[in-house]
Order: sequence, then structure tokens, then C-alpha cells
Amino acid sequence: MQVIHDRDYTKILGLEEFEPRDIFTCGQAFRWHEEDDGSFTFITHGRVSNAKKINRDIILTGVNEKDFNEIFYDYFDLKRDYKKVIEDLSIDENMKNATEYGKGIRILNQEPFETIISFIISANNQIPRIKNAIEIISKMYGDKIGEDENREYFSFPSAERLSEAKPEDLREFARVGFRDKRIVETSQLINSGEISIGRIKEMELEDARNELQKLPGVGPKVADCILLFAFDRKESFPVDVWIKRVMEELYLKEVTPKSKIAARGRDVFGKNAGFANQYLFYYGRENKLGK
Repeated sequence: MQVIHDRDYTKILGLEEFEPRDIFTCGQAFRWHEEDDGSFTFITHGRVSNAKKINRDIILTGVNEKDFNEIFYDYFDLKRDYKKVIEDLSIDENMKNATEYGKGIRILNQEPFETIISFIISANNQIPRIKNAIEIISKMYGDKIGEDENREYFSFPSAERLSEAKPEDLREFARVGFRDKRIVETSQLINSGEISIGRIKEMELEDARNELQKLPGVGPKVADCILLFAFDRKESFPVDVWIKRVMEELYLKEVTPKSKIAARGRDVFGKNAGFANQYLFYYGRENKLGK
């Protein structure tokens, strides 16, 4: 991978397994905006950046060499050989089709607290509403970090700041519905240290899943999403309605409980279960499999 840095942008040359549309619209992240030129402006780690693919090159605007090395190299999982991941996963025709369709996906390594709150909001919700709620929460409780001709940008609030929020304000202004108390209570548990993000990182997968499910609003699927997208647990296999449909249609050939689908996904795909999950989710959702 060849990388060129300038004062306010970074260019990654010839990286085929990196497509901003695949990365940001596959359901793993919510703080992004698609621009008229097809690029994606995104907010992470208190920074506003833009990703655009031109031919086979990636342009990351607002990312200097220091930020690339300290934040975005890990954020975009650039240490990993996705060609090898795709090769290892292409064990049957279904996975070959799914990896070919979503070959530009990279699993982002996101901030744990923001990911926890975001996926609590995501439960039984639609992506436009999730995105809007997160933006309003950031505007209400985060810090302004920039603006351009399109919009203002705010950092996601800390656990300390969000622990002081009033549930009724979250319900009225951010439109989070029944999730209002869960967001505040979760923030309080993490801020107090009763649930330690650092401790979760060191746990075995099942222990980490159980620990996360002590948080209000975190069930098995949300816990698996958090582990996959914020704790680098690539063996995690979240099961939502799309994965359930896809696995039943392509692999199981019968209606199956979500818990058994998650276990089957981990058994079949092993250490690459999380990657298989994202390729199958994106492929299934975009092609409406199982409907």
C-alpha cells in the first residue's frame, strides 16, 4: 500500500478493497453524509474528514500524516489484507457472490462509547432516523468541531456529558423514543466505571457479550455489533432481520432462531465470521434476498 501525504489530505494509491459507498452504507456506521460528487464526509474521533475514490486511489481530505498514522490507519483497518480475507471466505458460490458484490467493504474500528450508544439507538429503527438522532445528540451535548457550506459538525459527547442528559430531552428533541432512559442509564454505568470499556476489551467473546448485555438496551444482536465494530472482535456474528433472511435462504434452508444463526455463523466462518457477516448483510439487503 503506497500512501502520499500533504498538509490537509492523504492519498492511498491502488487500494481496490476500499470503496467509501460500501464502507459507509453497509450499516456499520451512522455519522456520514454522501455529497453531490459521490464522496462521503464523515465524523469520527472528533474530526471531520472526507473520503473519495478516484479510479483506484482513495483521497482522504482533512487527514494529515499524523492523523493518518494515529487514527485513520486503524479506523479503516488498513493493517489487514482484505484480499486474503476474501480469498479465505470464498468457500462456496454464495460467499463468492457476496464478497464480489461488497469487495469495497472494510470493517471500521470505531470509538466504543459512541458505538454502544449508536447501536442502542439502532434497535428496531431505520438508518435515516438513527443518523438523525445521533446528529441531534451530538449537537445537544457534544462540541462544535467545524462547519462548511453544507452543515455544522459536532463531536459525539463523552459518557460523562451524556450521563447528565435528561431522558425527556432525548425523547423530545432527538426522537429516540423508548431508548431515552436506556441511553442515560448506559452512559451513567460507563461513566461510573461500573461497566468498564477497558475490561470488555480483555474478555473472552462470550464474557464480553454477557458484560455488554448488562447495559440497558443491549441485547445479543446489539452486543455482537458493538464487539465487531468497536472492539475488533472479527469473530463476532450479529444477526438482524437481513442476516436471518440471508442465512436461512442461502445456508440453513429453514426458519431458524437468531441465537442458533449466530452460533452457526461463528462455526462456519470462524475467525472471519464478522467479515462474512458484513458481506452477506450488504449483499442480502441490496439484492433483497429472502423477501
